Amino acid sequence: MNILIENAESFKYLDSNSEWTGNALEAMTFPSTQIAFAAAKKEAIGKFNIVGYVAETKQLVNMDHGRGKGVETPGVTPE
Repeated sequence: MNILIENAESFKYLDSNSEWTGNALEAMTFPSTQIAFAAAKKEAIGKFNIVGYVAETKQLVNMDHGRGKGVETPGVTPE
């Protein structure tokens, strides 16, 4: 099982370039849910899911969820 970060709104997966892909096989994998959760909290995303992906059956298992730093808007300074 591969542990991935899924954008809860677009259902795409974070890849190693901090971009989103619809292909779970191209997503960045993590050795544990805790490490994936910590990484997701640092990303400029809203709601996210930590999912387990079983490539043989293409099955996704929700393991955790949270909220990242939020989507950054160019020219807007965070308060």
